[in-house]
Amino acid sequence: MTDRPSVWFHTFGCKANQYDTERIRQELELRGAETALHADAADVAVINTCTVTNQADANARRLVRRLRRQRPDLRIVVAGCSTSFREAEYHALEEADGVVPGHDPSAVARLVPQLGDAPPADPVTAGASDASFAPLRRNARGTRAWLKIQDGCDRKCSFCATRIARGASVSRPVDEVVAEAAILARTHPELVITGIHIGHYGKDLGPDSRRNGLRDPRDGRRAPTGLATLCERLLEEVPARFRLSSIEATEIDDRLVDLLAESDGRLAPHLHIPLQSGSDRVLRLMRRWHTREAYRTRVLEIAERLGAIGTGAFGLGADIIVGFPGEGEAEFEETRALVEELPYTYLHVFPYSVRDGTVAASLPDRASGDVAAARSRTLREIGLRKGQAYAETRAGTMADIVVEGRDDRVAGMTGDYLRVDLLGRATPGDRFSARLRGRGGRLTAEVPAVSAEGSASALAVATEC
Repeated sequence: MTDRPSVWFHTFGCKANQYDTERIRQELELRGAETALHADAADVAVINTCTVTNQADANARRLVRRLRRQRPDLRIVVAGCSTSFREAEYHALEEADGVVPGHDPSAVARLVPQLGDAPPADPVTAGASDASFAPLRRNARGTRAWLKIQDGCDRKCSFCATRIARGASVSRPVDEVVAEAAILARTHPELVITGIHIGHYGKDLGPDSRRNGLRDPRDGRRAPTGLATLCERLLEEVPARFRLSSIEATEIDDRLVDLLAESDGRLAPHLHIPLQSGSDRVLRLMRRWHTREAYRTRVLEIAERLGAIGTGAFGLGADIIVGFPGEGEAEFEETRALVEELPYTYLHVFPYSVRDGTVAASLPDRASGDVAAARSRTLREIGLRKGQAYAETRAGTMADIVVEGRDDRVAGMTGDYLRVDLLGRATPGDRFSARLRGRGGRLTAEVPAVSAEGSASALAVATEC
């Protein structure tokens, strides 16, 4: 191993996990490590695991074993949700050289040889009153950056092991989130607000919490906070486009909807609202806290409010589990009918997969694999049809576009979460406004010319023609 160990990272799972990997990467780089783009060029591999299903856990173990076969000399460190949930089993995995239960960057660093016990001074936080706060400075793997505002979950869905692995919901202090966002915005045109359960942000930051950071301007007392309050601060103080990650329908208050409608695209007009099932019977078995009608009513209210503003651009996605124990044909038909009714622009559909240690793992009447696969195809086809129909309505309208690098090519991402083919030269990180055009069933946008004095990294507004 060289004096500066080279580390390759691989992440399974959600945006929160991807954020955690970035914090680990930053910690290791501050201690002297270099980041490798490929495993075959690395001294160390850090695998950040996911525990959402048994299959996710199996995929992580499979990768560890494959890396060991291919690179007997590679040091392999495993961390993440799955190691927290099944720590003893990972310690017994002989191919792994080190195991960290959870996502502690310092604990990972201690398992990488030739890294010191303490990171070198970080110029970003030098002189800060809270020396423990080291903001994430960039997302090395993407044009858009993840901004994690909380961790853990207080809900008890019967199919979920993530809450067991992550623990109770804990919100980051408001000032800390805003400070980190300001740093990330220097190199990222869009920040995705993420966490394990962002709808619960601020519930542990009441008026008496020292981590609150918000004060009532009338009397200087600490004020209660929530997701909408945080978003207001971010929009006021940080020059970037923000996007909410997955959030529950019943936790989107009117104040947040107003921000989506009135921020001129700064808070992207896009929501990903998990459905999981459109059947009340299945929702009860899942131990979800909302009914079919509560979900339906709130989504339609939000869509009506956002659809009445400007061009009516509003991206709407959902997670759906099919084949869950107790889901018969009648229950699936309730889900299918609800999906047809609501104005989704895309869907993430998953056949139910068992996670050992959860309540759902012991439930009877699980659909067969063939049945679940057929139901998945049905809903995915509806999602694709709805997405295509929505994209056609956007042709000829203006869009706020962020340029992303994807697999050695660039593409655009609109505020309402549409992928756009770009005509002209563009650099990842550019942001501009352009008219969308329909072409061969896909949306395109012409990249505006950049003047010699200007820079495409700032928001350039294309003239309408």
